[in-house]
Amino acid sequence: MTQFAYLFERFPSFGQTFCYREVAELARQGVNSPIYSIRNPKDEPPQDWDQGIVQRVHYLPDEEQLLREVRRASKKGKLTEEGIGTLDEWGRRTDFLRLYQAVYVGLRLQKMGICHVHAHFAGMAARTAFWIGKFFPISFSFTAHANDIFAPRDFEISLDKLVDAARVVVTETDYAEKFLRERFPDRTDRIHRIYNGLDLTLFKPSNFASAAPLIVTVGRLIPKKGFADLIRACRLLKERGKLFRCEIIGEGPLEQELGGQINQLGLQDCVGLPGAKAQHEIREHLAAASVFVLPSVIDVDGGMDNLPTVIMEAMAAGLPVVATAIGGIPEMVIQNETGFLVPPGDAVTLASAIGRLSDDIGLARRLGARGFQRAKELFSIEKNVRSLLALIDPDNNCTSR
Repeated sequence: MTQFAYLFERFPSFGQTFCYREVAELARQGVNSPIYSIRNPKDEPPQDWDQGIVQRVHYLPDEEQLLREVRRASKKGKLTEEGIGTLDEWGRRTDFLRLYQAVYVGLRLQKMGICHVHAHFAGMAARTAFWIGKFFPISFSFTAHANDIFAPRDFEISLDKLVDAARVVVTETDYAEKFLRERFPDRTDRIHRIYNGLDLTLFKPSNFASAAPLIVTVGRLIPKKGFADLIRACRLLKERGKLFRCEIIGEGPLEQELGGQINQLGLQDCVGLPGAKAQHEIREHLAAASVFVLPSVIDVDGGMDNLPTVIMEAMAAGLPVVATAIGGIPEMVIQNETGFLVPPGDAVTLASAIGRLSDDIGLARRLGARGFQRAKELFSIEKNVRSLLALIDPDNNCTSR
């Protein structure tokens, strides 16, 4: 019987396909862990999710029903006196719903004989898992990603408390592992790096056949992605007489601002904002591209990318990558080997790197081929999910509680 469960803030979500892929690969390996999601994703672009996985998701109730169920459980004696005292003492302080969500999920895990829960991001789900561990003999682990560790929000159950209480902390890059180990030197033994993974067989290789080179990027339209720099670089390319088409695939709060920038710079004929796309559509765009660009920057709050999955996807399609040396990106993009790294915020150097690849298809093919080999070595979903499973081994978790 599976002895660990997943807890997500929202699942499955377009912006967190790496979470879905992990769950799907575990299912392929015969591990069908229960899945709990605090929120039900709404108003997202349609995706080709496996309905067998979607139907396994147990969405937590809204606040009114949640409070009612926990009060009922308390009256039936299903909570310890210590747990009831903690709920009463916390009252309606900030983040109080995490405690009630923990009771709701923990009671169900206990009934199923599950002794460990794994969350993604050092955020809402991890804070709920923290309280599950306080109320029940259930350990927890979490995978830390990017802003949740580089620019964590100020909650009473802080990143420090999460790392201190978790059985295992997973993160996606050597950069983030070093960052966490330096910040938490007394907890280095529980901090581990496991790269996200891909099923490389799903990706078609680019044929570099478009008459005008196609520049593709994918991501949320938010400041840390640096898409304004890419648009400025496109203006420079146009001024140099280069023929190209650029697609910035995604949606987000900067859509109107970026659209205005495109119009202001007179790039309507060569730069587009086609919106968010389903995963199979993104793979088609990558297969038609000549170069993938992600000009990430560090935003004003310190938020930044760590291991953008879209770079892996571009490498899986055999594309050369132009990116910035932010977070763990240099672990994917090796200078002059799988692509080019440029300084963040430097549209001039960015334009030159893109132009070099557009002008030399032979170079683009060679860098793309090396990128594909690196993706095979580092980002195999089968291998990386097995590594995760070994870390959160449920048998060890149960016997040690």
